[in-house]
Amino acid sequence: MKLKIATIAFALASSTAAFAGPTCTVPQDKWMKEADFKAMMEKQGYQIKTFKVSKGKCYEIYGFDKDGKKVEIYFDPSNGAELERK
Repeated sequence: MKLKIATIAFALASSTAAFAGPTCTVPQDKWMKEADFKAMMEKQGYQIKTFKVSKGKCYEIYGFDKDGKKVEIYFDPSNGAELERK
């Protein structure tokens, strides 16, 4: 029984790790201002519905790209470079 519980716990922990985004290690004093980042994204045609700092300390947006496709994207907060798209 204990082995079964341990196996299930490990499987759950592993599956949530698969959904985690990238990790950014840039010191916060080197980050772009949120307003500047958002303006840059909007200039590129993104419609930002939700903006946040991810658990991995990256900028993350949910919204739509210039073609109207739904996006979830992680960005480097220091320069706005795209890191991962889901």
